[in-house]
Amino acid sequence: MKTSQNLVSVEQFSNEDVMAYLKLAQAFKNGKTIELARPTFAMNLFFENSTRTHTSFEMAERRLGIQVIPFDPKTSSVTKGESLLDTLKTIQAIGVNLAVIRHPRDRYYQPLLDAGLSLSLINAGDGSGQHPSQSLLDMLTIFEEFGHFDGLKIAIVGDLAHSRVARSNMELLTQLGAKVYFGGPREWYGADFAQYGEYQEMDQLVTEMDVMMLLRVQHERLTQGNNQAFDASAYHQAYGLTNERAARMPQHAIIMHPAPVNRGVELASDLVEAPQSRIFQQMTNGVYIRMAMIATVLAHQGLLSATQVEA
Repeated sequence: MKTSQNLVSVEQFSNEDVMAYLKLAQAFKNGKTIELARPTFAMNLFFENSTRTHTSFEMAERRLGIQVIPFDPKTSSVTKGESLLDTLKTIQAIGVNLAVIRHPRDRYYQPLLDAGLSLSLINAGDGSGQHPSQSLLDMLTIFEEFGHFDGLKIAIVGDLAHSRVARSNMELLTQLGAKVYFGGPREWYGADFAQYGEYQEMDQLVTEMDVMMLLRVQHERLTQGNNQAFDASAYHQAYGLTNERAARMPQHAIIMHPAPVNRGVELASDLVEAPQSRIFQQMTNGVYIRMAMIATVLAHQGLLSATQVEA
């Protein structure tokens, strides 16, 4: 596998890189271990709320034997006006080897990369930009289900305009040979999505897709007026995966969602843990994919006792 010091965008990944990450994640899933060359330290700097991604990265770090240094933005010097770059320079100076960052600003990581820091950076989500670890765990879930990507029909449905998951996945799925479609409110289907796939109504999508990938409405990124006008029941009937629509999916098709799930909005509550749902499997796969990503950046720094990023 080609090692990298920083992992911030799916644009970094060739098809060979993706398959190497999937293979390494599966090896970790099957019990593979690594040995650190010396004590290694990670800090998870989350400036947006998170359950799955935050705890998944911490679980991955601890399984790899890394010591995790706590960070709370509410009690950090960021509240005193310290820049993100100076925060990173500070934790680098005290010996942190890996920073995992989620930030509300698109491409927050670019000034950090330009600064030439010696610690490694993994992007855990930037605004409405990229979410590479979520994208890779989604690729692992799809690959474990179908054994390939070529020709698969995959619908991404929901709040496209504000979704870093949609953007990362449409790029990587198209690159891997899948055919991407989009659904949800048409006003959220912009030109940046049109170049990757066509828009279809939900009632058409459900009968043809191999994967129905639902996205939540990101109310924290909507205007106050749009939030006040939002009708969850009407949205569910127009754009959600209802029980009736799910019944018309092909027998082999699966349901995915990056979570958190708004039950009864983007999909019916009964479908979250239905036989065709892979939502909790995605969460399990997230730990192993993040182990693979972390092992890769540690290998680049020479922090593994030998070359151990081969599956």
